Amino acid sequence: MKTNFYKISILIFSLFTLQASAQSGSGGVFQDVKFAQESAIIYSTPLETHSQYSLAADQNGNIQVLNNQELLRPSGGYFQDWGTLIADQSYLPMKDKKIAAISSYQGQLVYLDNQALFSNAWAGSLFIKHGLSKPDIFEGGEDFDFLIAEDNTIQYLDKKNGKSPAIQLPENVVSIKFDPKSSQFWILTAEKVFSFSPKNQKVSEEFSHSGMTALEFLSSKNQLIIGTAKGYFTYNIKTKVKSSLIDKLPSLSINTIKANGQDLWFGTDQGAFVVDKNSEIRYYYLERWLPGERVFDLEIQDQRVLVLTDKGLSIILQEDMTLAEKAEFYEKSVRKNHLRNGFNASLTLSEPGKLETGRLQDSDNDGLWTSMYLASQGFRYAVTEEQDALDQVRQSLLALERLYTINPVPGFPSRSFERSGYKEILADPERWQQAEDPEWNWKATTSSDEVIGHVFVFSVLAELVNDTWVREKSIELLDKLMSHIVKNDMYLVDFDGEPTLWGKWNPDYVNSFPTTVGDRKLNSSNSISMLQTAFHFTGKEKYKEKAMKLMEEYGYLDNLMRPMSIIGMSGGDSDSYAQMLSESWNHSDDEMYFLGYWGLYKYALNEDLKADFKETILDHWQAERPEKDGLWNISTALVQPESFDLDESIWWLQKHPLDLIQWNVKNSHRKDLALVPLNFRRQSTVTVLSPAETRIARHNGNRFELDKAGNGKSAYSPGDIWLLPYWMGRYLGVID
Repeated sequence: MKTNFYKISILIFSLFTLQASAQSGSGGVFQDVKFAQESAIIYSTPLETHSQYSLAADQNGNIQVLNNQELLRPSGGYFQDWGTLIADQSYLPMKDKKIAAISSYQGQLVYLDNQALFSNAWAGSLFIKHGLSKPDIFEGGEDFDFLIAEDNTIQYLDKKNGKSPAIQLPENVVSIKFDPKSSQFWILTAEKVFSFSPKNQKVSEEFSHSGMTALEFLSSKNQLIIGTAKGYFTYNIKTKVKSSLIDKLPSLSINTIKANGQDLWFGTDQGAFVVDKNSEIRYYYLERWLPGERVFDLEIQDQRVLVLTDKGLSIILQEDMTLAEKAEFYEKSVRKNHLRNGFNASLTLSEPGKLETGRLQDSDNDGLWTSMYLASQGFRYAVTEEQDALDQVRQSLLALERLYTINPVPGFPSRSFERSGYKEILADPERWQQAEDPEWNWKATTSSDEVIGHVFVFSVLAELVNDTWVREKSIELLDKLMSHIVKNDMYLVDFDGEPTLWGKWNPDYVNSFPTTVGDRKLNSSNSISMLQTAFHFTGKEKYKEKAMKLMEEYGYLDNLMRPMSIIGMSGGDSDSYAQMLSESWNHSDDEMYFLGYWGLYKYALNEDLKADFKETILDHWQAERPEKDGLWNISTALVQPESFDLDESIWWLQKHPLDLIQWNVKNSHRKDLALVPLNFRRQSTVTVLSPAETRIARHNGNRFELDKAGNGKSAYSPGDIWLLPYWMGRYLGVID
């Protein structure tokens, strides 16, 4: 059964790889241009159950929410700092009116109560009495004329002529939309669509369809867009043709629809989504975008979309931004929120979503995440020569240096360090050790991913940063680390004299795995990269000799050249440990591979090896292409700048959300996704979702993971996630 499972997994994997290979990877240079960067400001206030909801905004930026005849307005609320909805007391007389509906008309707020339709704009001159008892729907026409509805009764109001006689319909009205092209109103009930002409004030039945819930007029195509509990369809007003039901959507139960040019926004029982002019879908669901799940109303103004939910209001901002401006935003965020003793760190929040309640948190991978951020600043300085970049390089390089000096083992990098005496440290005595200085503890059991991160960043700084101290310190630390590993027979030996769990590059360990287990290929690739890098910068023959011996006598070249497609095909002869490593693809391995590829390719010992290394890097890239990860693609530009999926790289950089808080994310319910069977690489869908719709993940995360439980109480740093691929792309000249 296991062998058959892996055959099926590899078959699926091969199909996706062939699909990716068939698409020519784009190359060249991206000229940075403005794009619409989205973010959300949220106002969390649960609305009353079984109430009538309306949402409106005027041209001055004033927003009002109607909840159970009470007018509310947003209070406070900034990016990553939720506000609330409070009572709107702007106009004292409004408090005594029984408001049943609000809307915007010609850029101003208009109200409907049990007596009249009116506004405080236009000097209060808009005031038209009606003849209905409790109307709760209205829509404005061409020239201060309106159509209102109560249950199955409609009435036409005209500022010049007042009210017209009420008209009875066979069913209750759900929605009304005005069509300026034909100068008529469209009326939606659950089963029928009617037209109403202000000229002759007659109602005509247009067509029938069961279970209709929402209506919008799309001017650009002269269409009606009709929502149902099972999707939506279109109706061509000119040809009288209905489309088939469109149900390949994130959520099918549609409550409201709003057109913005050719884009269609839908509010549903499970968030909101937009179908753009190219029929591409963007989905907004759960706390990154909305305070509640069920969307009642939408309003679109310039570069913001207002979304009213059962638990409050969200303002989705669409700000024109370049990648350079996005990088500046992230640079400030790292410096303000994510530097702990020079480390690039995550925040643990005591209150969901509030960065100001955050505590800087150590991790097992402080050295790795800091190496990736530090490398981004090295690339940044090489491109810009900004003093701020050099300052950041020096600060974080000091943190990495202290990882080596705070423990008693020569050349051994600690995982992290922290001031002594805290409960988290005392509760983990295996990792945390007392430093010589009683004020500090250091973290042991360092992993191989820390080591490859250190080697990567030391090489970047030594080569690219024109600063004597930075260059000399980087080479010094690189030499100490690699001397430790070579001296200890390709093991990373901890304070107890034993190799750490993962710090093993010795042939006895590496070649103990079957050729189809990823660690055999990975550790061979990383060890050759590290030794070549050390030789390149120190000139010490011991590193070159060790690398050649591992490749020529112990098969490391064969190991690292094996194709990615065979990884995971371990058979029944593997031991339990090897089988555990082959149960599914470990995306941390991707991170280790690609950080190591920098030294594997750039510092190859000869041109023949460089050609081989290019081949294996491109083979790995082909396997990773479906993920569209910005770092993997841009790293590939090092070896193949003419073809490395530049478009997908820019897509990833542009779509990545500004909010890096770990919110709840759910996509498995979506009907617009093409799912694939369970497979070795854990690819869940044919096409990867936008980073704006999935969990916040470092590059070692599975980008095909559809759901993730988050509580809003952690915030990742953009230093390693976004700034590294961006500044690497700038340095390699593929982003201008």
